Amino acid sequence: MKKNCFVINLKGEEESFSFKKVYQSAKRAGGSEVLAKTIAGNVQKNVYPGIKTSEIFRKVKNLLNKEDSSAAMKFSLKKAIQKLGPTGFVFEKYVAAILRNSGFDVKINQYLQGFCLKYEIDFWAQKENLLYIGECKYRNLLQEGVIHSNVALSNFARFMDIKDGNFVKQEKFKNCEIKTILVTNAKFSLDAIRFSLCRNVDLLGWRYPKDRGLEYFIETKNLYPITILPSLNNHLAEIFISKNIMLVKDLLKLDISKFSKENKMPLDCLENLVKQGKNLLKI
Repeated sequence: MKKNCFVINLKGEEESFSFKKVYQSAKRAGGSEVLAKTIAGNVQKNVYPGIKTSEIFRKVKNLLNKEDSSAAMKFSLKKAIQKLGPTGFVFEKYVAAILRNSGFDVKINQYLQGFCLKYEIDFWAQKENLLYIGECKYRNLLQEGVIHSNVALSNFARFMDIKDGNFVKQEKFKNCEIKTILVTNAKFSLDAIRFSLCRNVDLLGWRYPKDRGLEYFIETKNLYPITILPSLNNHLAEIFISKNIMLVKDLLKLDISKFSKENKMPLDCLENLVKQGKNLLKI
């Protein structure tokens, strides 16, 4: 590799190749320190000026897969979430599944009457004395960019009108702290973060909050989406999603023989998915 080699990111912009980034991404996926350093060194030797970061991604994934297929799957987490598209509805179902696994009672796609207007919200979630009025912002492509302050502003305005409406005045919410949360698979702009901190709005996104972002909850609680499994095709994904089976851990709870017959799915395909799921979760 030439010194100060530039790579092309997904936005089409030049940036310096970073050994550290490659090492950290392989390590974060679950690769050992030795494996992560070996992979980063391999990529560094073979990188060339103008190489796309998407090609670097493929190289890292292939190298991981040769040594640790579980880590290779985890390395693809962000792309797996993007596969929940092309619309945001499936992402909302996935977020609901994450919250339910964290102890929340969740309802999605609800119409709530505010003080002035009636709104369709993505979800509300209650756990003990906390009630969230939630908004999901799904990004299908990285080129779509970050979540900007205009999104945070509109979410907060809607929340304030709902907060003054009758929904939150129900007896079951009497002692609840009522907040709004904005959830995304993308990143937040600095202004969106500043505004949300100023207005006490919770944010959950990619790598935000620091060390407690969306990927943190997924990885620490094994809440991986079914789309992370390599052998899952679009047809099978649609069937699982229609049955509200959003998580790999939910797939592993199925009676696959019964599920195969009821949904006319090939048993060998289900067996392969279960095998991959167990490998992913180290079961």
